[in-house]
Amino acid sequence: MNKIALPVRFGIAISGSLIAFFLILSLFEAHTSPIYSLFNAIITGFGIYEAIKIHKLKQGSEFNYTNGFTVGLITGFIATLIFTIFFTFYATEIDANFLIKLLEVFKGDYNVGIGLVSLAVAIMGFATTVVLTLAFMQLFKNSRNIPQNR
Repeated sequence: MNKIALPVRFGIAISGSLIAFFLILSLFEAHTSPIYSLFNAIITGFGIYEAIKIHKLKQGSEFNYTNGFTVGLITGFIATLIFTIFFTFYATEIDANFLIKLLEVFKGDYNVGIGLVSLAVAIMGFATTVVLTLAFMQLFKNSRNIPQNR
C-alpha cells in the first residue's frame, strides 16, 4: 500500500488542479477554447515531476528507472481518470450545452456523443502522461556514462 500512496496522492492533487483550472475557465466562458488545454500539460507535468522527485528522494540509492517510471505513469493515469470522470459529469449534468459549444469551436457538423469526447479526453491525458514521464525519467535516471561518487 505504501508504494502506491505517493502516486495516488499526487494523482488526486493533479486532478484537483485540473478541475479547478477548468472551472475557473468556465467562469469566463473560456473552457471551450482548445488553446487553454495546453496548460493542462503543464499542470500534469509539474505533478508527475514532483511525484518522481519525491519518490527518488525516498528511495535514495535504491531508486531505479522502472520504479520511477511506474510512479509517473500511475500518477498521471489516476489524474486522467479522475479528470475524465469530472469532465463527463460536467458535460452531462452541469452544463448540458457544453458539448455543443465545444464542437462549435471546430466549425464542423460533428455527430459525436459525450462518450467519444470523454474517450478523447482520456486518450489525450494518457498520452500526455506517457510522454512527460519518459521525458522526466531522462532527468532522474541514474546515468551509467558518468562515474558517480558513492
